[in-house]
Amino acid sequence: MHQKKVLPNNVRLITSPLKETQTANLLVLIRAGSRYENEKLNGASHFVEHMMFKGTVRRPTAYDLSKELDGVGAEYNAFTGKDYTVYYIKVDTRHLSLAIDMLSDMLLHSKIDSQEVEKEKGVIVEEINMYEDNPLMSVDEIFEKIIFENNPLAQTIAGTKETVRGLSSQELSDYKRKLYNGKNIVISLSGNYSENHLREIEEKFSFIGGEELNAFEAISIAQNKPKVIIKFKETEQVQLMLGFPSYPYGHHRMHALQLLSVVLGGYMSSKLFLRIREQEGLAYSIHSGISNFEDIGSFQIQAGLDKTRIEPAIKLIKEELNKFKEISEEELQRAKDHIAGKMAIDLEDTAAVSIWYGVQELMIGAILEPKEKIEKIMAVTLDDVIAVAGEIINFQKSNLAIIGPFKDEEKFRKLLEN
Repeated sequence: MHQKKVLPNNVRLITSPLKETQTANLLVLIRAGSRYENEKLNGASHFVEHMMFKGTVRRPTAYDLSKELDGVGAEYNAFTGKDYTVYYIKVDTRHLSLAIDMLSDMLLHSKIDSQEVEKEKGVIVEEINMYEDNPLMSVDEIFEKIIFENNPLAQTIAGTKETVRGLSSQELSDYKRKLYNGKNIVISLSGNYSENHLREIEEKFSFIGGEELNAFEAISIAQNKPKVIIKFKETEQVQLMLGFPSYPYGHHRMHALQLLSVVLGGYMSSKLFLRIREQEGLAYSIHSGISNFEDIGSFQIQAGLDKTRIEPAIKLIKEELNKFKEISEEELQRAKDHIAGKMAIDLEDTAAVSIWYGVQELMIGAILEPKEKIEKIMAVTLDDVIAVAGEIINFQKSNLAIIGPFKDEEKFRKLLEN
């Protein structure tokens, strides 16, 4: 069970005790991501995340930060998404006070030094190059570019090489000051901790100010024909992502959509894996997934396909998706048990527990306990899943992203229309 406390500066503190473990995970989520950036600032959220590890007033260099955490065997990192940024430190409970001091110091007192910014530009450009050179890692960016076109959600998280090179230390400092404020921050602490640790968190993070809650440009998709985008690349294997607009965080049909995703492409005995890989040998990997944002989401299929047989593969994927009415009660029950089992395994980790509570609080403002989540999953009926599939799987609203040796988008669009 979790507890919630709103601090005087509007920072929300979510705590979830796990007394049987010897570790604690301190996680801070901030409503700062690429959807809050204009075109010129694209990549700023991710850049700021990098700069938080470059030194503070008390710990002047990246080495000064890392040596303290490495010295106690801590696990620590950060990541940026389209709608939030996460920082975390997982430690032996004996060193939780250090984690609290370190994370608050980084968020409150990091130096966004102009010389360090210029050096880090090269690092981030190389990170962008890494993603661009790996179709498996970048096909989702191409997909979101087309499904969310003309909205900041279509922007890449890291930005472009041009926008990254153009960002100044002053712009990054101003951006951080605007977004890293009380109402935009959730602290999620899970594991073995004491009341003294909670008092330390309240004290150390009390200096975060600000009342403003970040606003974003809400997206509404009015699509009535398939869209295709191709990134030409001479590859042996084609990376493909095919998907549809779906539900935002907290939608009442999300549990049925999760089950649909598992049945269609959630594991090695799913419909798509058996048909496309095992029976036809057209793909090395194929799976389904769901992406959620505050106002919209997407349901998508990703596959690594034989480039010489991509057209029959797309036809078969489309055929399998359109057979959703054939889902059986046995398949649905297996999907329910799969989700319950995965949750039980995942939530043995204090880091996963912190994410579980923190993301719900930040994105929805309401939290389901794991037990409540399982109860809702188990209550979904076959009719619920088929109704959701009928609503989401509509090929007039389909979006197809391809990375491979092709250029004719119209040919693939016709495959989706017919």
